[in-house]
Formats: sequence, structure tokens, C-alpha cells
Amino acid sequence: MKIVIIGAQWGDEGKGKIVDYLAEDAKYVVRYAGGPNAGHTIVVDGKQFALHQVPSGILYSDKKVFLGAGMVIDPEALFNELEMLKENGINWEGRVFISDRAQLILPRYRQMDKDRDAKRKRPIGTTGRGIGIAYSEKAQRDGIRLADLDWAEKMAEFDGEDKEYLDKYKDRLIEMRVDLTAKMWEFRKDNILFEGAQGAMLDIDSGTYPYVSSGASCAAGAATGCGIGPHDLDKILGVFKAYQTRVGNGPMPTEFNSTSEGELCDYVRKTGREFGVTTGRARRCGYLDLVALRYACRTNSLDGLVLTHLDIYDAMDEIEACVAYDINGKIVTDFPANVDAMNAAKPTLKKFKGWKTELKNCKSYDDLPKNAREYIEFIEDFTGTPVDIISVGYERNQTFIRKNPWK
Repeated sequence: MKIVIIGAQWGDEGKGKIVDYLAEDAKYVVRYAGGPNAGHTIVVDGKQFALHQVPSGILYSDKKVFLGAGMVIDPEALFNELEMLKENGINWEGRVFISDRAQLILPRYRQMDKDRDAKRKRPIGTTGRGIGIAYSEKAQRDGIRLADLDWAEKMAEFDGEDKEYLDKYKDRLIEMRVDLTAKMWEFRKDNILFEGAQGAMLDIDSGTYPYVSSGASCAAGAATGCGIGPHDLDKILGVFKAYQTRVGNGPMPTEFNSTSEGELCDYVRKTGREFGVTTGRARRCGYLDLVALRYACRTNSLDGLVLTHLDIYDAMDEIEACVAYDINGKIVTDFPANVDAMNAAKPTLKKFKGWKTELKNCKSYDDLPKNAREYIEFIEDFTGTPVDIISVGYERNQTFIRKNPWK
């Protein structure tokens, strides 16, 4: 069985926790896009792990994980992350591998990334990790892959700090290098979990361009980034929060108004710990955008949804979700591509009764209060996609399955 996990919003949906949860029944976990700009937080027995490049399945001692061809790898950051895992009792050696087709980030890319964004008339709000530069170099066919590290002619193109940096990490990277397509074929009868980065609304093609990431954060990226064909993917799940967040610039129609909804924004941000794992930046927060979520379901052929952070609403008398946009007086129910239209969009909100109950102790869907179930069922009806898994807390065990994706 091959299952893909993507973010169904603008990233930060809780993919790391869900991949970690589902990885128990997987033999291999493969990350297929992004780089050190990603931040996946996992809490196990009260201990928190912040992962950026290493797939979330690494916390299981019997799992092997792979960094895919669609990723851009920062060697320095990667080995620092692996050292952090080792210091926390996670033995990763012999369990972490990198596709020979993955691209490398050079240190100078970071400043180039910041400089390029600063010069833009409409800054993207990049994390400044060199991601965009690495993907640009890749598209221009000037990047460097792990496969090129022992290609003498290619390596001769680098000098000075670039050469010194590559020489420092070359041998260790070659030790971890694999032909990912060959491995996926070898493991074709095993359970494999494919882990995305960022979210569907940040995908370079289907997201809110130009305010997007540079890689393929859509479900199709699992095939292109892992050396397999789309027919070999059995199920695709999209993770979303009970509300909406976004980091960086770009349209977000349901964002809380800082004047009239500032108190609500502060409550959601603090209760939901909405601060970037990678950057520490406070995330923009807003109402759940069901128009955008339905669009993500359709563009990614989602078989099921995974709902996280539902417990953030526990203390509220009433919650709201966006069911349409008002764009210059016209009601719109499909997600537009035009940035001007998105910036002008005002959310049409539907109200739901709160449940005033702590959800963290719920162990099944039937344990949820009636009002919480009604909220979920409305989401299912609106998107045409079932909510198969629900998370009601940060711990691994504060999760329950309505429909097991491995069966």
C-alpha cells in the first residue's frame, strides 16, 4: 500500500504528527518535496521533536526514511538535525537515505534568496533558506545533485567557498545516497508513506501564485519526487486544521481582521501555538476556508481528509467557517486564480454552535460532542470528501481513525 500525505491548506496543518501516527504501519517513509523551510513538529510522551528535512517516520526505530528527488537539501542543516536526533536518543544511522537526484543548497543561496525577495515589488515573504534559489538553479539546469558529487567535470565548476563546502560534506552525502526509483521498485509490495511539505495552496502550479513555494507540494509531487508513477499511489490524504493559517505574504480571504477580530486571532494563535517551527514567526490566522479546502480536494484527488486542531475551539460558544467569497459584490464559490480577486474577497461565513467540552479525552468519533460532529459532517458535505482521521491534541495518542487508510 502506498499512501500520500499532503497539506490541504497553506502549510503548518500538522502533517508531521499525522505522518508519525500513520508510520507505525509503514515500513518506509519518503519525503518528496521542499527543504529546510519545512517544519514538522511531533510530540511523543511529552517530548517535542522539530524536524525540517528528515521524514517524520524517523522516530520509529524500525523504519527507514528517504529524502526524495523533489527535495532541495541543505547539508549543513541536515547533519545538524541528525545530530539533534542522536542527542535525543534517536539512532538514525543506517536508516536515513537521500535520492541521488535530490538537489543541494549552497550557503550563498540563503543570502541570494533574501536579496531577491527584498528587491521584489511584491515580496513573497520567503524563509530565506535558499529554497527558491536552489529550485531556480535546478530549473535553469545549473544546480548540483547528489549524483554529481563524484562527477569530476561538474565538480570542477565550483571553487572557493562552494568547493570547500561541498568537499566538507561530500563523503557523508555519498554514503547516504541511493537510487530511489530502484528502491521504490524493490519495496513495491511493502507499505510506504509519502510525506509532503508546505501545503496544496502553496504549490507552484495550483497555489496562490506568485505567493507560493518553489516546489511541488501537491499530491502529484509524490510521484515526480519519489521516482514512481502515479498509478502506484493507492491513497491520498489531505491534512487541514479546523481554522486557517498562513506564513508570509499573499492573499488569505478568511484572515481575522486585526481591529475587530484581534482578540479572536490572539486566542487562536496562542492556543494553537501558531508560531513557525522554522522561523519562529507568528502565523496569520483566520476562519476555516472551505472554498479553498474544496479546491485542494479537487486538484489533488483526495481520498480522505485529516482534521487537526479541532480542540482549539473547545472553549468557544460559537465558531464560523467560510462557505463563499464576496468579490466586489459578486458571490463566488470557486477558488479564483487572480490575485486581485483574492485580495478583494470577503468571506461569507456560516455559524456553528460550539461544544464547550474538552476533546482531548475523546477516543473515537462517537465520543465527540454532537456539535463537533455536526461541524465535521458539514465539512464533509461541502468538500465532498470524508474526514477519515481526527486529531484532538498534540500527543501521538490524541488521534483517532474513522477509516484506516492502510486497509
